Amino acid sequence: MNVSVVLFTSDLRLHDHPPLRAAGDGNGQIVPLFVRDRAVDTAGFAVPNRLAFLADCLRDLDGALRERGGRLIVRSGDLVEQVCRVVTEADADEVHMASEASAHAHRRERRLRRALEAQGCRLHVHDTVTTVVAPGGVTPASSDHFAVFTPYFRQWSGQHLRGVLGAPRVVRVPDGVTSEPLPSRADLRGLSEGLAPGGEAAGRRRLSHWLRGGVAAYEDRHDDLAADATSRLSPHLHFGTLSPVEVVHRARAAGGPGAEAFVRQVAWRDFHRQVLAARPDAAHRDYRTRGDHWRSEQEAEADVAAWKEGRTGYPVIDAAMRQLRHEGWMHNRARLLTASFLTKTLYVDWRVGARHFLDLLVDGDLANNQLNWQWVAGTGTDTRPNRVLNPLIQAKRYDPDGGYVRRWVPELAGLDVPAVHEPWRLTGLERAEIDYPDPIVDLAAGLRRFREARERA
Repeated sequence: MNVSVVLFTSDLRLHDHPPLRAAGDGNGQIVPLFVRDRAVDTAGFAVPNRLAFLADCLRDLDGALRERGGRLIVRSGDLVEQVCRVVTEADADEVHMASEASAHAHRRERRLRRALEAQGCRLHVHDTVTTVVAPGGVTPASSDHFAVFTPYFRQWSGQHLRGVLGAPRVVRVPDGVTSEPLPSRADLRGLSEGLAPGGEAAGRRRLSHWLRGGVAAYEDRHDDLAADATSRLSPHLHFGTLSPVEVVHRARAAGGPGAEAFVRQVAWRDFHRQVLAARPDAAHRDYRTRGDHWRSEQEAEADVAAWKEGRTGYPVIDAAMRQLRHEGWMHNRARLLTASFLTKTLYVDWRVGARHFLDLLVDGDLANNQLNWQWVAGTGTDTRPNRVLNPLIQAKRYDPDGGYVRRWVPELAGLDVPAVHEPWRLTGLERAEIDYPDPIVDLAAGLRRFREARERA
């Protein structure tokens, strides 16, 4: 009987899973395998919030496999070595896995293919498992990737999507393949208090709930900070507990302007992956250098600390940073505001902020995180690299009643608008009654510093 290994990476689900379907088409046995890759751990991506969400995902995946007669095999160490060991133990003929966009993933795939060929085992890599359109699936006439989103989106929108695959009804796992115990979030420390649960079951429930209700108003309300009217599906897309192809199919079936606006956001995710696949060094270096001489974290130690702690004196910025610490997640509009404040107003290197986000975000995705930070910093794909988001103007526009600030900055909860956004306008006696800092920077002075720096560059 043929035996296939299905290597799960960022695709921790059974529904709409092309590698699993391809491995099961021969009606042979399957080894569902997840390797806790030592290289990923040492690269700084194994932070508590993501490890906790991952533990939930693996337990859910194992439970779903057991309902179908199977089980998940978990190993730790060098991914290539562990896959080869499992291939030997199971006497497997082939390995199936999803393609990934990062430079690390490409190196890993090349190593794995060479090692498996030496064992007489075939490696099959499947596209459109973690993306809707594979990186390189659409390209402009003059380049290997799109550097501007709008023309990319036009071509992306016209692509024919493969159909959605059902989950397998039966998974037969060969005897004799051993597994490590499943990890548990209960064993972890330093988690965000409001961290959401992970797993395919939780992701599918959230998607169904979102499509029944929230998506209809998405176009009008997605920037409303207090309304919290976004899907919150990003962690599930990051870990692959939801298929982006299925998400787009179901959103389009729901129809309406809200669904169209939501699909556009899913396309941004693919856009960043095709940029990173073509320019892997953009994960750490400027995609388009502006000659900036950024302040380092050491040079701006007090400012960076205040930003991380949510004590900048600008309530909407502080609310966002406190949400990040409490939930391991942040509203997308708030991500733009906090990134602009750090890079443009404080003139601190975007990599400082990107690292802090990756330390806490449960959806901490290399392509999305790094390239969104560069977009805001003006070193990425933004066609207006010198734009600066004024936190006061943005707060009045996207949190006009102050609900978002009051939720996350409780010391300001009793204030009315406009004081909730500008507490420094209170009298001395009124300010003495609240434990809230003065602004760490004058916005006009920060803007002047940034503009002068860009002019000198």
